[in-house]
Amino acid sequence: MIIQEIDVKDVLTKTNLPVSDYAVNPYVGCTHACKYCYASFMKRFTNHPEPWGEFVDVKNWPLIKNPKKYAGKEIFLSSVTDPYQPLEAKYKRTRMVLEQMKGSGVSVSISTKSDLILRDLELIKTFPRAQVSWSINTLDEDFRKEMDRGVSIERRLAAMKQFYDAGVQATCFISPIFPGITDVKVIIERAKHQCNLVWLENLNLRGDYKGRILNWIHEHHPELDELYREVYTKGSREYWTALDQEIREYCAAENMLYLRDDDQHRSPFGEPPVVCNYFYHEEVRKSAKKLKK
Repeated sequence: MIIQEIDVKDVLTKTNLPVSDYAVNPYVGCTHACKYCYASFMKRFTNHPEPWGEFVDVKNWPLIKNPKKYAGKEIFLSSVTDPYQPLEAKYKRTRMVLEQMKGSGVSVSISTKSDLILRDLELIKTFPRAQVSWSINTLDEDFRKEMDRGVSIERRLAAMKQFYDAGVQATCFISPIFPGITDVKVIIERAKHQCNLVWLENLNLRGDYKGRILNWIHEHHPELDELYREVYTKGSREYWTALDQEIREYCAAENMLYLRDDDQHRSPFGEPPVVCNYFYHEEVRKSAKKLKK
């Protein structure tokens, strides 16, 4: 693992992401090394010859001046790294951002695969409308270990529960959904009593990791080869359409609100948890903008 510190001019970046105003990435790279990580495209902007997941640049930045000018805005940690990857225990760059922005009036949305975030629970609670999501796309530890180096699923769920019990908006982010492998309903059943929101996102294959995932499927689940060809070579939506209907019926039976596309202008949080479908990436921005309003 190649670790180095780098100096940057600013850590807050104005973003076109539909659900936030600023993105904060305290690190470049991530030790979780997820096989399906879309953020691997960042490698082209670095001088690292190492594979994605084998290097991390730790950012140093000047003190954020006048944090209150961001009042009413939302910052997202993080768009192309995990802000609570193991190196955060030593370098505390994510905590530094939170400490510098505390009391500024900004809201924070945090996405992670880690339970290290528990260290900052009390600090995160000071932000208005704080939201934390944990990526969970399986309850099978063997599959999880094949796909990422994050903490176990049970540790993620335990952290989610502690935030939920503390009154912080907690999200179970079922992403990415692997066709024929991810059991969405089983995950919702496991998490529904300890989160406010469930996001659903399909496995989106592009770039250099498309071949890597398809090769893994062929090696470990050859019975799924034809399904993956239909979805990722021929562009068929039949699998996602069927899953959409299945989850809609499940939510109706369980008295859970199910939001998709034009429905998502409604309040996203509720009891029992609200389920939001983001299957089609080309539609995410449109849907999320409505959700934000």
